[in-house]
Amino acid sequence: MSNSIEAIKKFPFPFTSDSYKYSVNIQPVTNEALFDVNEHYNSEIELRDRILQKGHKGRYVALPHMKEAQWDTLEMIMNDLATWYPESFSLTQNGDRWIWENKKLNLKDTFTFLDESSLPYQPFEYISRQVPEDIMLLDQREGDLFVDAGILMFPTLWSLGFNAGMSFEEIHTPVPRAHQMGVFKKAKAFLMRVQIGKPWTRRNWTMTINRRLETSFETYPEWGKDRSTVTLENCGEKVHLRVEVQRFARLPRSNALMFPIHTYLISLNELSTNPAWTRQLHQVLKNLPADLIEYKGLSRYYDTVLTWLSHKHEVKALF
Repeated sequence: MSNSIEAIKKFPFPFTSDSYKYSVNIQPVTNEALFDVNEHYNSEIELRDRILQKGHKGRYVALPHMKEAQWDTLEMIMNDLATWYPESFSLTQNGDRWIWENKKLNLKDTFTFLDESSLPYQPFEYISRQVPEDIMLLDQREGDLFVDAGILMFPTLWSLGFNAGMSFEEIHTPVPRAHQMGVFKKAKAFLMRVQIGKPWTRRNWTMTINRRLETSFETYPEWGKDRSTVTLENCGEKVHLRVEVQRFARLPRSNALMFPIHTYLISLNELSTNPAWTRQLHQVLKNLPADLIEYKGLSRYYDTVLTWLSHKHEVKALF
């Protein structure tokens, strides 16, 4: 589904300079929702449901000691949605009896807080089925962070089934350059100091062929071949800038860290309606080191995209 003009204007363009640099890149979340309910909400929730219907393996995990974090997450998400989107969501609390209404999904449930039997799923799965974000829950112990619960529908070449239970730095082992630069040690140290009620955010990016959110290792045979289909003629339609808006919020009871990830896609045709974005993306890609081009999976269509962006930028500059 393509983006509306309004969605293009709101797209979280990730670059602030003409060269890409590894950095912790974290900013405080101020006066905005942790979860984004936009024009793609229903279609993305339907896609998540279809993926989950095929099975939970590699998609959903919650280790037994994460029960408290699950309820923490349910409470935080419900309050966030009801606060920022009151026309679509409401939460009524009468002691331990809670009434949750999601008008977008025509859903209304009454349940007992902390009583898992009163919900159709585990509390984490119940509420995470109602947001388009992937969510990792990081348990903080032994001076480290561990991915001990998560729901992952729209990954960029990684697997929750493989990463579950790993430490923060183990998960990021494949990333080139960053470990030598100490980026992840700094990031982990920062995240472990995140305070209750003071969430943070960052943006990550890559590129995707076609408007496909689900690009996991498990489904690579379905979409990997698409990387070889890019031409100058179809580049604007096929190639998408893919941006992850990542949040970090401390959960109050469990002290775990909630890490929601909202994935946004914009085609190069859509992006090129903004000349400043076109020029800056061209510069960033032109300055990208070879190992990062390979890591981000761009090598098969990198030169084509550069040529396409260069032409678009030059044409815009003439007018």
